[in-house]
Amino acid sequence: MNIFRLAGDMTHLFSVLVLLLKIHTIKSCAGISLKTQELYATVFTTRYLDLFTTYISLYNTIMKLIFLGSSISIVWYMRHHKMVRRSYDKDQDTFRHYLLMLPCLLLALLINEKFTFLEVMWAFSLYLEAVAILPQLVLLQRTRNIDNLTGQYVLLLGAYRALYVLNWIYRYFTEENYVHWITWVSGIVQTLLYADFFYYYFQSWKNNVKLQLPA
Repeated sequence: MNIFRLAGDMTHLFSVLVLLLKIHTIKSCAGISLKTQELYATVFTTRYLDLFTTYISLYNTIMKLIFLGSSISIVWYMRHHKMVRRSYDKDQDTFRHYLLMLPCLLLALLINEKFTFLEVMWAFSLYLEAVAILPQLVLLQRTRNIDNLTGQYVLLLGAYRALYVLNWIYRYFTEENYVHWITWVSGIVQTLLYADFFYYYFQSWKNNVKLQLPA
């Protein structure tokens, strides 16, 4: 554990809290991509299979349960809550997210640290997380109507991944034999996908105007 890892975890946690705050208080999921949320639920389900086999620490277990439980509950709210689901814009959220899963699974079968079920699922979750934000970014480009909570949610998700990149750099220079190419490459790809959003978010903040992404 180091400051970058802790900051990344807390930023990730805050992103989930912001989204849950929007859903619970406003009873709205407007601007939120169900497709991205389903991908994240798949990511955490396949990544945290080791909950049944390996105990690392109480902190690690609690954080895994929080991210797993929150991702599944968000999908449930968007699909089944009688008020929240009415605000879901399914006509705009049309990204074929299932098409992302097969290439990620094939890549995990080909490139993994060890050819076991848990390791392949772990690699699959990393590859899928790298591109899971794509439906959300496409939805924001289509609607061009980004409320503050939605913008903050996406910003925090991007910041979480950027902090993890710093965590890997720190560990590379402070720990012996710390090399995890799958994690590094997937994380860098994911961070780069947020670059355009970061640019327009800070431009809107600097100019004190409503955030809009170019179509």
